Amino acid sequence: MISEKTVQEILETAKIEEVIQDYVSLKRRGVNMIGLCPFHNEKTPSFTVSPAKNIYKCFGCGKGGNPVQFLMEHEQFTFPEALRHLAGKYGIEIEETEVSPEERLKQQQADSLFLVNQFAKDFYQNQLFETDMGKSIGLSYFKERGFREETIKKFGLGYAPDSKDQFTLTAVNASYNLELLKKLGLSTQYGGDFFRNRVMFTIHNLSGKVVALAGRIMAKDVKAPKYINSPETEIYHKSNVLYGAYFAKTAIRKQDECILVEGYTDVISLHQAGIENVVASSGTSLTVEQIRLIKRYSPNVKILFDGDNAGIKAALRGVDMLLEQDLNIRVVILPEGEDPDSYLKKAGTTAFLDYINGPEAKDFILFKADLLLKEAGNDPIKRAGLIKEIVHSIARVPDPLKRSLFVKECSRLFEVDENLLINETNKTVSSQMKRRQQERELDRRREQRQADRQAPTGTPPPDDGSFPTMEPGFPSEDPGYGYEEGFGMGEEPPVFIPEQKRKEGIVGDEFQEKDIVRLLISSGGEIFDKEENITVAEYLLHNIEDVIDEFDNQLYKLIAHECQEMLAKNKPITSQVFINHENPKIQVLSVNLMSSPYEFSENWGNRFEIFLNQKQPDANFIEESSKVLMHFRLRKITRICEKNRKKIKELSDSGQHDESVKYLHVQLKLDKIRTELAKSLGIVVVK
Repeated sequence: MISEKTVQEILETAKIEEVIQDYVSLKRRGVNMIGLCPFHNEKTPSFTVSPAKNIYKCFGCGKGGNPVQFLMEHEQFTFPEALRHLAGKYGIEIEETEVSPEERLKQQQADSLFLVNQFAKDFYQNQLFETDMGKSIGLSYFKERGFREETIKKFGLGYAPDSKDQFTLTAVNASYNLELLKKLGLSTQYGGDFFRNRVMFTIHNLSGKVVALAGRIMAKDVKAPKYINSPETEIYHKSNVLYGAYFAKTAIRKQDECILVEGYTDVISLHQAGIENVVASSGTSLTVEQIRLIKRYSPNVKILFDGDNAGIKAALRGVDMLLEQDLNIRVVILPEGEDPDSYLKKAGTTAFLDYINGPEAKDFILFKADLLLKEAGNDPIKRAGLIKEIVHSIARVPDPLKRSLFVKECSRLFEVDENLLINETNKTVSSQMKRRQQERELDRRREQRQADRQAPTGTPPPDDGSFPTMEPGFPSEDPGYGYEEGFGMGEEPPVFIPEQKRKEGIVGDEFQEKDIVRLLISSGGEIFDKEENITVAEYLLHNIEDVIDEFDNQLYKLIAHECQEMLAKNKPITSQVFINHENPKIQVLSVNLMSSPYEFSENWGNRFEIFLNQKQPDANFIEESSKVLMHFRLRKITRICEKNRKKIKELSDSGQHDESVKYLHVQLKLDKIRTELAKSLGIVVVK
């Protein structure tokens, strides 16, 4: 495990502009640098890099963060992988902290499994290119498929010889453990070769490590499965892996779309033709884990179906899970008798792309409705059944606006009253929610029973073999970890004002609280008063310490309290503390508050000889601190005034005139303070 000292050294050494320039072309603009965002398609640059603040921020898609977060987002690294990448880039020696014997054993076991799989992949590829049998059987098969040599090597294709134990003996002679060979399914329990006379496909995890292998039989007269795969191990869980994802992840993010096919050769053919945003589910039904993996890179999925009606209907049943994860699904049916590989060869890349991106690409629910409608014909019983099936699919869509549009369109297609479909959909949504709640409760109870029966033994090894996937105290590799549901990484949840509070005229102080937190993060360690040697943080917190617990926004309150603790411990308050914070919400908020799409133009001086004498916003913290504090006080006084007026009205209405006079005197004093504050700020207040 990487030590905290090394983590801090990496975070302090890594320069955001140097890291990002490895992936994005940047141009200087004032104090910042700008380029085209690598996370979404754009023609006008909105991706800003601030060397001074060591952060990036895209004002188009909202993504932002520090050098580590950029690598985690762009390369889909885990936190340790991003740190190791930066350590290598800057020549920083990584200091490892002591891990428990159990964790060390798990890591060693996983490393051993990866090494054995890599050896197997190299062995099979060597057999393919260097032996007569490999060339005549395996290589000729791949070349018939149209695969070029560089493609074969890139995807780790190979050939398993038709031998009883050639691979096993070679591996054992190379000092690889026979028990590990058996565990990985490379050797049988009797010490023979598991893969024989098969062309081999290598399965990688997202880091590019070999987690499994699959073999396609070459003999035509043998009664054996066409494909056989490695068994599940600590490093390979079939339900968590998509074939080709390692090679496709960058293209999926760039194209903002994932093309989903069925077979290994479909992926390889499309990739070789330049259509790189393609993955396969390896011939199995999609799992929730695979769907979430796709969603990490894009919410848009295009599924290519062979022109086989029976296969289409079988596949439809598994696609509803995509809807539950709020993915936008389009379906393309290839011409009859064609699969992606064969149709690409027949039509060529341009015609293939025109076909899958044209009118043949239909929204999944409307496609399903149209398909079932043709099958039902005019039979009212069948039509009623298909309507229920479509409603069941629509109900799985989490977005109510999308559901509404689907209902409207299906109402038109089925010639059924829209209100009837709405009612049926709402019933199904309600029952699905209850079912999910029951399942969660059952899972919770099951986990509780297991926890009661045995003490925890540590975190299980992650699927991709990285140990650990995250350093303690840092966000998990899941981009959505730690964020409110419905908000993406780099976005701030909007300020929500309850209806009752709006009616009462009390809209909260979140805007003023946000300004205070912005100054604490951006300028908290700066000197506010040189004579008294008081920092901005000390000045602000001293003036609001009695009301911090009354903050409306819980995240702002948390940051203010942390600043108080840092002052008490004489720790410096710097922006990097919050940009690199262990709480992902604070990270995102810090980057957003530290970023602005605006800056002073150099043209005022260069072209018009108009020289601006006002300070840059970041350097204007003394004046801004005073104003922010006055705005905060004004807002607090205004709220007290509102409450006091209500009290006066209540007393007057109940005939307690003497008591109401006391509150009137208080009101006069409050109004005076309010007016003086407003005057200082140049604000006109309505009494």
